[in-house]
Amino acid sequence: MAENVVGLNVQKVAEPDADQGIAHEKAPRPQSIAGDESKSVADPSRVESQSGSAEGTRPAIDYEAYPPPTEEEKKTLRKVYDSIPLAAWSLCFVELAERASYYGVRAVFNNYLQFPLPAGGPGTGAIDPSKPNSHAGALDLGIQAASAIGLLFTFLAYVVPIFGAWIADTRIGRYQAIVWGVLIGGLAHVIMIAGAAPKLLQAGRGVAPFLISFVLLSIGAGIFKPNVAPTIIDQYQHQRQYTKVLKSGEKVLVDPETTVSHIMLIFYAFVNAGAFLSIGSVYIEKYHSFWLAFLVPGIIYFLLPILLAAMYKRTVRKRPQGSDLNRFVKITMAALKASKGNIFSKNLFDNVKPSVLAEKGVRVSYSEKDVADARRTWQAVQIFLYIPIWTLNDGGVGSVQSNQGASLTSDGAPNDLLSNFSPLVIIVFSVFMAQVVYPFLERRKIEFKRISRMTFGFCLAILAGVVGAVLQYLVYTTSPCGYEASTCDEVSPISIWWQIPNVALGAMSEIFVFVTSYELAYARAPEHMRATVVALFLFMTALSSALGEILIPAIIDPTLIWAWSAPAIALFVQTIIFWWRHRDVNNDAFLTYEEDYAQATPENVVVEKAAK
Repeated sequence: MAENVVGLNVQKVAEPDADQGIAHEKAPRPQSIAGDESKSVADPSRVESQSGSAEGTRPAIDYEAYPPPTEEEKKTLRKVYDSIPLAAWSLCFVELAERASYYGVRAVFNNYLQFPLPAGGPGTGAIDPSKPNSHAGALDLGIQAASAIGLLFTFLAYVVPIFGAWIADTRIGRYQAIVWGVLIGGLAHVIMIAGAAPKLLQAGRGVAPFLISFVLLSIGAGIFKPNVAPTIIDQYQHQRQYTKVLKSGEKVLVDPETTVSHIMLIFYAFVNAGAFLSIGSVYIEKYHSFWLAFLVPGIIYFLLPILLAAMYKRTVRKRPQGSDLNRFVKITMAALKASKGNIFSKNLFDNVKPSVLAEKGVRVSYSEKDVADARRTWQAVQIFLYIPIWTLNDGGVGSVQSNQGASLTSDGAPNDLLSNFSPLVIIVFSVFMAQVVYPFLERRKIEFKRISRMTFGFCLAILAGVVGAVLQYLVYTTSPCGYEASTCDEVSPISIWWQIPNVALGAMSEIFVFVTSYELAYARAPEHMRATVVALFLFMTALSSALGEILIPAIIDPTLIWAWSAPAIALFVQTIIFWWRHRDVNNDAFLTYEEDYAQATPENVVVEKAAK
């Protein structure tokens, strides 16, 4: 961290400030040219005074403080990340609190739904202390119903983000959407806690309040989730390369991609720091009650309004701008029309470039960059389509992991403990990658780019699926009930801790797949569509849940080996296709700017034709 300096809050200076307050496209946007930047350089004091604007205004770049690199320096200088603004750190804590509550209650859903109130227990869902290998329970709906409801919860929590992102990008803004998500989630927590009251559970009336809170929580999380990551990255506004000299005398290149990647690693570590707190919930459910297991995450959740209020004035809050989404749809439809519906056409978006249309005498209101953004966005969405099958290998399909744990010797540990152990792996591994591995690779000039990272993550998940299948086979061969281990009163002599390799491999794969996907969603989308593209990425988890619902019939003895191995085989085949089709994205520009396309504007095309 000592290498990094605080960057000014500046961003894409080529676009007009007026864009920030427009909710719809009233007129064609002016197209800038690279040379205009030199005319807009403000003195350092003026730049500094504008940098803290809560509404995201963009001052001009101070080229003396932020000297741009030469082409040679881009190739030779070591890349480092910029400093992270305080507001970004505070939003990471907001994410931590929200995820702590989300995963804290989600961690106990399976036992709450699948198993009955334990015989000899206190009637709160907790076990009889004399039976340490038993597990908590409440509603007694069975493994298939528990898996189906759990998958439905995940499905809703990752479908609703499409609505949450749309309303944020076009109507209320990302920050306001975060606040609304927090309020809805708070109501859900209150209902969930009340619905787990012992008297309700003992009377068999716990299902209705749970389902109401379940739906509200998925809606609140869905509105909140797609808007947090883009808002965090928005706090880092100097998204351009510049050079600086370290105290050691070394000249380095401060790089936006390296910075965004670092921010997302930290963000994901905070996500999993919150998720790690769910381990407390599984012990509370087993030894005390479900109502307290729901209350503790709820208390953490109620810290969210305080955190948001404390940093309100320091947070860059971008106003909604519906024109980007409208423009994106317009360009996509025009491209499909020009290619006669051939989505595989190599010239799909080239046909609708303003420079190409200008040669035909056609004028359009969008720019070359808008077309490039549309192309890059759809490339990112294609990459996201590989996420669902990968997700099935990260923890298994539905409740197979906790069900497997219930068939192993736990020696007093909750059966769903290990499935909630992955956040700790992610926290440790995120720090290791950010502080050791990535700096080492950079110093050695070893490239480990976006598609390479995702491919490596897929390979780790394949190994996780194989380990899960092997362990399930061993459970069947050592259980007193053989291939009916899931419903057996006795357990396999194998320790539950043998689930660690499966959990650890799946968790490490998330560092390479999820974090990189967040980076692609932000960098390849139009500025005011970033929440929408993040939502499309999150929607892939919903598709994974839908696939899981299809596989529900297989989540039963004696076919649980296939519940692990089939997704691993599918992911192996998919990974080969993924690398073959998308490896070229490794070499694409991370972020693009209006002036990158200035030479291809219709005005320049007309000038060139006149010169000829």
